[in-house]
Amino acid sequence: MAPTRISISWCLLAGVLLAACSRSETAAPVSDAPATDARTAMQDNAPAAERIATDAYRFRIGELDAVALRDGHIEAANDGESFVVDRPTAEVAALLAAAGAPTDVLRLDIQPLMVHAGERVLLFDTGAAGVSFARGGQLAASLQAAGAAPAAVTDIFISHRHDDHLGGLRAADGSLAFPNARIHMAAREWADLQASEDADDLVAAIEPQVDAFEPGAELIPGVVTAVVADGHTPGHSAYRIGTGDDALLYIGDVMHHFVVSVQRPGWTIAYDHDVPQAKARREAFLQRAAEAGTRIHAVHFPFPGLGRFKATGDGYTWEAEVPDAR
Repeated sequence: MAPTRISISWCLLAGVLLAACSRSETAAPVSDAPATDARTAMQDNAPAAERIATDAYRFRIGELDAVALRDGHIEAANDGESFVVDRPTAEVAALLAAAGAPTDVLRLDIQPLMVHAGERVLLFDTGAAGVSFARGGQLAASLQAAGAAPAAVTDIFISHRHDDHLGGLRAADGSLAFPNARIHMAAREWADLQASEDADDLVAAIEPQVDAFEPGAELIPGVVTAVVADGHTPGHSAYRIGTGDDALLYIGDVMHHFVVSVQRPGWTIAYDHDVPQAKARREAFLQRAAEAGTRIHAVHFPFPGLGRFKATGDGYTWEAEVPDAR
C-alpha cells in the first residue's frame, strides 16, 4: 500500500500531549448504588484490591467523573495473518512470553469510556455488540452497573468506523441504542463510512444524529478536543478529555495490543488502512506521550485500559494504572 502524506501538525499534537501530562487520580469501585446515587458514589475511594468491578471501573479525570465500561474482547490468533503480518510467529511468541502474555493468541479487550461533564453524558466508542469476530455485547450491562441509562447519553465520540467501535450504535432490533445522543465523527471518517458498500443501513439509521467535525476540532469547550490520528483508518481520531495537568488521551486504535503495539510499534498490523502512516502514528504517540507522562485510556489494552507509556533503554513499555481484571 502506497504511503500518504501525514497531515497532522506535530506541533499541535505535541502541545496536546504535553498538556495532557498528569498525575494518577485515585480511583473508586462501581458500587451497587442505584442510578440516582451513581454520581455521588463516584467520589468514594477504595483500596486497590476493591477498585475493579466486573463490568465497570470508576475513576476521575480531574474534576470529571469517568467509567471504563467492559464490552468484551477479541482473540486474534498468533498466526502471521490476523494481526502481526510481517514477523515470524515464533518471534511474536517470544515477545509475548517475555511480557508474561499468552503466546498463541493476542487478546484485545474492548472497553468504551463514559464521562460525566455537567449535564452531559459522554461515551467514547460503543463496543462491538454482536459482530462475529468479537465476544462483545456487554456494554448495556456495564452501563447499568455504572448507574447510567442509554437514553441519558448525550454525546458519542467515535474513534473510527470499525465494527468493534461503532457496533453498539444500534440495538439487536436495528433501533438506535442511544436515541438522544449526538454522534461525533471526523468528517473524513464519516465520508468513508458513507461510501462503504456494506454500511447503508447503519448510515441511514445514524445520519440524523451525526456531527462530522474537522481535524483537531474542540468538540466540547474545555472538555473534549479531537486529535488527528489517521493511518489506521482515513479519519481515525483520538480524543483529549479534560484540560491541563489532569487531561487524559483516549487513543482508540492508534495501538491495539499492550505488548506488541508498544514494544514493537513498527510491526505491521493487518487492519491498518495506510501501513506507513499508522506506524508513524504509533511511534509519534509513544514518544510524545512517554516524554510528557500522558495518562492514556487504551480501548483494547487489558481492562480497564488506563496507564502510561514508559521509555526503556531500547523502546517503550506499558505501565497499567490498575491490575488487569479479567
